[in-house]
Amino acid sequence: MNKLRLTVILFIITNLTVFGQSNEWDSLNEKDYSIQYPEKWDLNKSGQMGTSFILFSQLTSKNDKFKENVNLIIQDLTGHNIDLNKYVEISEGQIKTMITDGNIISSNRIKNKVTEFQKVIYTGKQGIFNLKFEQYYWVQHDKAYVLTLTCEVNEFKNFKDIGEKMLDSFKIK
Repeated sequence: MNKLRLTVILFIITNLTVFGQSNEWDSLNEKDYSIQYPEKWDLNKSGQMGTSFILFSQLTSKNDKFKENVNLIIQDLTGHNIDLNKYVEISEGQIKTMITDGNIISSNRIKNKVTEFQKVIYTGKQGIFNLKFEQYYWVQHDKAYVLTLTCEVNEFKNFKDIGEKMLDSFKIK
């Protein structure tokens, strides 16, 4: 029994040491929204490329040239009479026509107790990078909120869980 107890304690300590570091999260709380993200990711609120924020991962090696990221774009829809269905239709059309080799993998409506949004996963090229995107679209308060996880195609599986944890933590106030 003591040997079993020691084994369990060592297992717990090992897991806390190995996995505990990835559980350190920060929050970005703004007037209209909030999101949680890993402490080791870099927050950029400069507004570059029309974003409200961009969260950048760390490079994984000396050969890594792309920082996986999560970003938010908020578009004012006042006076345009655009609901979520219309916004999805417009956005999917832009993916197919404006993204080099844009290919929509899936597009699903998600409803939970609090909100309704569209989850779109697609691939495409930007410059030298083959990318995979996971986007969530909300239309609320005459605004479209577009939250995007962007990864190199071959890194998507490595960032999917942490990326979706960030995307799922996003709340519109």
